[in-house]
Amino acid sequence: MPPPLDRTDLILLSALQANARLTISELAEQVSLTTSPCWRRVKALEEQGYITGYQATLSPKALGYGVTAFVSIMMDSHGKDVAQAFEQRLAEIPEIIACHHISGRYDFLLEVLATDLESFGEFAREVLQRLPGVKEIYSSFSFKAVKQRDKVPLPQARK
Repeated sequence: MPPPLDRTDLILLSALQANARLTISELAEQVSLTTSPCWRRVKALEEQGYITGYQATLSPKALGYGVTAFVSIMMDSHGKDVAQAFEQRLAEIPEIIACHHISGRYDFLLEVLATDLESFGEFAREVLQRLPGVKEIYSSFSFKAVKQRDKVPLPQARK
């Protein structure tokens, strides 16, 4: 378990979630530190697993993806080998932008991008149906994103 976060750590995490392109100088100013201690704190947050990466947020629509599908998958087997083969294959498919192993009737919930409904149908037949261990697929389509994951809620600072 990583060490608890203090107020300065939380301010750093909040600032980086809002804008990961901030320089160490800009971050240091926001938390009232000099650059060296600020840099050490950010490095520590990375090493402790609080910060797992930095990335640009891209627009699926601007890139030509007009369809977001949520695909529930039921497996025909729950053996370790089948699950590993399934998960390994998922990691290789760029159209699948998120996958969760879930409870309930289905085993996995995928978020999939496609240019249009026709291309999604082809993707479902040619790719999803052929994944290792797939028994059943159920798809739902997003009309619009009301709220997307933007920021992880931060806990209260520990004293």
